[in-house]
Amino acid sequence: MKKIAILGSTGSIGTQTLDVIAHDRDTYSVEGLAAGANLPLLLEQIRLFQPKVVSVHSKEMAEQVKQETGGTVAVYWGEQGLTEVAAGTEAETVLTAVVGSLGLKPTLAAIEAGKDIALANKETLVCAGAVVTEAVRRKNVRLLPVDSEHSAIFQCLNGENRGDIRKLIITASGGSFRDRTRDELKGVTLAEALRHPNWSMGAKITIDSATMSNKGLEVIEAHWLFGMPYDQIEVLLHPESVIHSMVEYCDNSVIAQLGNPDMRVPIQYALTYPSRRPTPTTPLNLAQIGKLHFKPMDFERFPNLAMAFESGKAGGTSPAVFNAANEVAVSRFVRGEISFLGIEEVIARTLSVHQPVANPDLEEILAADTWARSEAAALQTAN
Repeated sequence: MKKIAILGSTGSIGTQTLDVIAHDRDTYSVEGLAAGANLPLLLEQIRLFQPKVVSVHSKEMAEQVKQETGGTVAVYWGEQGLTEVAAGTEAETVLTAVVGSLGLKPTLAAIEAGKDIALANKETLVCAGAVVTEAVRRKNVRLLPVDSEHSAIFQCLNGENRGDIRKLIITASGGSFRDRTRDELKGVTLAEALRHPNWSMGAKITIDSATMSNKGLEVIEAHWLFGMPYDQIEVLLHPESVIHSMVEYCDNSVIAQLGNPDMRVPIQYALTYPSRRPTPTTPLNLAQIGKLHFKPMDFERFPNLAMAFESGKAGGTSPAVFNAANEVAVSRFVRGEISFLGIEEVIARTLSVHQPVANPDLEEILAADTWARSEAAALQTAN
């Protein structure tokens, strides 16, 4: 039985992970759960999966969980709680699905504790790719991708010579506004931004999909996961989200991984790798789909993707600043402080005044993150 801990158990990826586990209870045991503020859902998860350790957002919530569970589970809170769930249990694999750079420290703690990482928190590699990959190498643990695009590339690389790769092709749905021009983005609402045509995801990642920031973060993550230069990573619009990504080789062969847009497939593959098991998902029916469509990426239409590429190539603290500015800008859009187009303005202006630090250590990365958040929060936008 494989022992699992989940960071972000009440979010979109976390709940789908527990759905995979519930479908195959003889294969997994849940050692720890870390949640945010959704206490009723966490209490239900505790009842169903009986973890040994849980973590919540605040001390007050921790006291409430203790009362509700009668002391049957160890309860922690805050950053220490995330670290306890990540590194302090008997879990063999830690699935990290918290949103944003919050996942960086607990992921590093899990690696130091010798845990394999199923990574759904792309910001961990975006902010500190060199630090994380060095820790993975030093501790000899596995870093397994959960994002559908990176899982697809990972599968397409199985058994292949990495020296034969010409390029990685990451597909993008285009998000909620893929059929709108830039002029048509003026005045779009939060509700419109949250209506993703293909995927069921949390609010942050859905908005990031609409701005293409999410795809930019995936490009930077792919660079670190697969050791691929940025000029060998391409993004291709594919509205159906059936081909999750592809790898082109030196002989002009292209290997693709296909499936219905259902995150439970890559989640389970990360948990069971190198084995495969049945999933609670619907088989792909290509005859029913009929046609698949592709378009080249328009970087003027999606400037956030261009900024992500530029930040990745600049290296150092630049990707962390891109990520932090994006997180703050999205939060400001959700709160109604800025418009949808204001998100890209905040990112661009924050990056324009950033002084990158080359080869930063963890403290320098965290300092750049803090600076970028403050800068992005204070900016007055024209949009």
